[in-house]
Amino acid sequence: MGHMKNLGFGLGLRPEHYTEILAAKTAGISLNIDWFEILTENYLVPGGNPLYYLDAICADYPIALHGVSLSIGSSDPLNKEYLTAVKALAQRTQAHWISDHLCWTGCAGHNMHDLLPLPYTPSVLEHVASRIVQVQDILQQPLVLENVSSYISYKESTLSEADFLVALVKKTGCLLLVDVNNIYVSAHNHGLNPHDYIAAIPKNAVQQLHLAGHSDKGKYLIDTHDHDINDAVWQLYAHAVQHWGLVSTVIERDANIPPLSELLLELTKARNIANSQLIKDAEKV
Repeated sequence: MGHMKNLGFGLGLRPEHYTEILAAKTAGISLNIDWFEILTENYLVPGGNPLYYLDAICADYPIALHGVSLSIGSSDPLNKEYLTAVKALAQRTQAHWISDHLCWTGCAGHNMHDLLPLPYTPSVLEHVASRIVQVQDILQQPLVLENVSSYISYKESTLSEADFLVALVKKTGCLLLVDVNNIYVSAHNHGLNPHDYIAAIPKNAVQQLHLAGHSDKGKYLIDTHDHDINDAVWQLYAHAVQHWGLVSTVIERDANIPPLSELLLELTKARNIANSQLIKDAEKV
């Protein structure tokens, strides 16, 4: 199905920043934000303030959808009603793409409200691939799948997570949202090399990148999105840019939401790291 447009450097849109974003527009102030990623489920209820602000912001910024409810790895039937609503929201916002997570969130009708990792086996690969094809048929566009952070692994797994994701891309034409922080968190928790993960994924598979903060519990890390991005994740991001080049990038923050100005500083840092890495690469040629 192929890549979609590179949107540049953006933020996850959060209600705490709605009014400041619109006020900047009214005042003629450029925030230096290229685009916004929205949490799909926040805008599926008809009417109300969320859609009012979303419509106003969509008038000035490109948008992509990012969901947490698809449960692509579950054995439960796909929720067609949910997918129809997601498609309608994508049309309303003229979303450039729709993403969700490589995970399961429950089974037998029970929602665990968490992004749970899968066993990476050939049979699970076939199961997930068939469901991706169904989703793409409904949405009429490539699905973009994100790697989750993980704290357990399965004895049954015979593939690495990165190889599993790349196989899904080859089988279905889906694309990847690579969360750099999740790579770092999972690599730390499982004693793996995050550079090996990045090396396993070709550039043509990657549509978007995420950057976020995590909580350090010593022996393990938790993907909490409630801290600034730490130095190790910034360094891994520079390595990712070296491997994949410029890719649409979003900074996520879901708790301890800081003022917009603080997130803009992180966004500028992401832009500077990416541009600096590209300059270094060009000088080597």
